[in-house]
Amino acid sequence: MRSGDSGPEVTELQQRLAEASLYTGPVDGTYSESVEDAVRAFQRDRHVRGDPRGTYGPNTRRALEAETQEP
Repeated sequence: MRSGDSGPEVTELQQRLAEASLYTGPVDGTYSESVEDAVRAFQRDRHVRGDPRGTYGPNTRRALEAETQEP
């Protein structure tokens, strides 16, 4: 997923990022700039490689799901 996407998967991403204390914006299912910034911070802080910065790809998903609960 990337900036501009929307839907229930983005809502779950927002909830997981909030649980990881990286996102404080609205949980509205919109992959906004603030969601992209939070994903970028997660990738940087957890040394996630293989996905473009700010994009919620498979490597980032695995890492985030490993440390958060399913909403």
